[in-house]
Amino acid sequence: MVTFHDGLADTSPPTHTAVETEVLIVGSGPAGASAALFLSTLGVPNIMITKYRWTANTPRAHITNQRTMEIFRDVGIEAQVLADATPHHLIGDTVFCTSITGEEIGRILTWGNHPARHADHALASPSLNCDIPQTYLEPILVRNATARGTQTQFSTEYLGHTQDADGVTVRVLNRLTGTEYTIRAKYLIGADGARSAVAADLDLPYEGRMDVAGSMNITFKADLADLCRHRPSVLYWVIQPGANVGGIGAGLVRMVRPWNEWLIVWGFDLAHGVPEVTEDDALQIVRNLVGDPALDAEITGISLWGNNEQYATRLQRGRVFCAGDAVHKHPPSNGLGSNTSIQDSYNLAWKLAAVLTGQAGPSLLDTYTAERAPVAQQIVLRANKSAREFGALFEALGLDAAQSAEQMHAQIEERKDVSPAGAAKRAAVREAMELKNYEFNAHGVEMGQTYQSSAVVPDGTARPEPARDPELYYEPSTWPGARLPHAWVGDSTHKRSTHDLVPYGEFTLLTGITGEAWADAAQKAADRLGVPVRTVVIGPGRDVTDLYFDWSRLSGVDEDGAVLVRPDKHVAWRSHCLPADPEAELMSVLTVVLGREESA
Repeated sequence: MVTFHDGLADTSPPTHTAVETEVLIVGSGPAGASAALFLSTLGVPNIMITKYRWTANTPRAHITNQRTMEIFRDVGIEAQVLADATPHHLIGDTVFCTSITGEEIGRILTWGNHPARHADHALASPSLNCDIPQTYLEPILVRNATARGTQTQFSTEYLGHTQDADGVTVRVLNRLTGTEYTIRAKYLIGADGARSAVAADLDLPYEGRMDVAGSMNITFKADLADLCRHRPSVLYWVIQPGANVGGIGAGLVRMVRPWNEWLIVWGFDLAHGVPEVTEDDALQIVRNLVGDPALDAEITGISLWGNNEQYATRLQRGRVFCAGDAVHKHPPSNGLGSNTSIQDSYNLAWKLAAVLTGQAGPSLLDTYTAERAPVAQQIVLRANKSAREFGALFEALGLDAAQSAEQMHAQIEERKDVSPAGAAKRAAVREAMELKNYEFNAHGVEMGQTYQSSAVVPDGTARPEPARDPELYYEPSTWPGARLPHAWVGDSTHKRSTHDLVPYGEFTLLTGITGEAWADAAQKAADRLGVPVRTVVIGPGRDVTDLYFDWSRLSGVDEDGAVLVRPDKHVAWRSHCLPADPEAELMSVLTVVLGREESA
């Protein structure tokens, strides 16, 4: 800018000043863009940088589970996501076949589309899962974050950082101009992917290893509606010679948009190096898996990637945090990648906001590792185990011993035989397919995450023993640390989820009519601590009624008891009945949860 004084133009170079913000986010993928969105929703100034010129250029992540969809509901973008997504009822008929045009080995109703499992999903959440490719989701996250206040900087590369007692100084490069400059932030979030430069600079500790196996993605366009719309799914697993995805022995044809945009995943042996794949090579793979040697397909992209089995055991150092693929690296089995990344940021953002506004002490931030590192370990191990569980299907079909394409075809054909061997093979295939529920219907893994940290205050009870397989089935509970159970509540004209009663950025106390004294206690505790705490009394004649009497069954406390819910919809604490001094109880609990013991 040119300024004027004494009638002369001042053309001296501007004085360089570091850019300043509260939180700097490196990366605009699911973890980074959602962190920016959550922070801006909470009113926290933030800058998000990415070295790329725009968002994801390949579909990559796609399955968006119920926990993530209810988070999107919480921040007001669920309708936008659903508008661009393939809905729940079109994603469930996972098919196993010799090619898309070939014989079926079997189907599994997945992602909660089996009638019995659909009931589990409908009871668990106000939101259903869907399929939205990363190329569609990232722009929604970035657009809303930017509209709400995030300063988004594309073509801006992270170079390194130093931190001190008051903040973090980050060196960045404008890749268009070649100019280096610094950004000064109070906190830094590294959400820059599986080969995170931020995590490397932090020297985070990891378990496991990278590049367990190699895979390639081939995106293409072709009209396959006649082959797929009667068995709608996002995944068609093709078992044929050479179809070796990351060592599991099957090629994958994945729907990107029904039914004319697709992605194929095809494996290669890393021991022999990284292959060069031409467009002609890719077209041949597409035609092989579809089963049409003359298919008119347009190849739109080819990319190579490694299957990983690695998770960080610590997610932060000082004022720097890592989220997403930077701290949990695994194959796409179970559809856990982007979901867990977004949920990392949802956990972290409200804590940063609470510390930055003075509502919480800095020790609250230590609970990020305590709560999310066990989740990172669980989903990495689960995803890799699911990938290896394909082996049971190949053993059942007798393919593990096949030495040639002819033998492989013969073994697959044997399942049709009218013989004891044929009957045994059919039974083995059924059993192996049932095992795949752990990949495609692991509702408990998706929804049952329970935290244990100083931001959760125990109530003296033991954690409930699961009545069913805890990986396959989600069981609602208000045990401290668990996700708040969903129940429909409201009045004669409106129906809301219990999740809708608990806004992001506030603590909420849920109680019944004989627990109304909690409201006055909560207000006094909130005033003393300077922390928003709202009370919702559920019962007839109040603003919120237990419409189906489900909340009274799920609440886990007496009518005069209370459930204290954190901003991220996890239970911070509960009281089974009204104590003699509810204000003192709440003061004590909130002081612990918020890390305010020293100030208290």
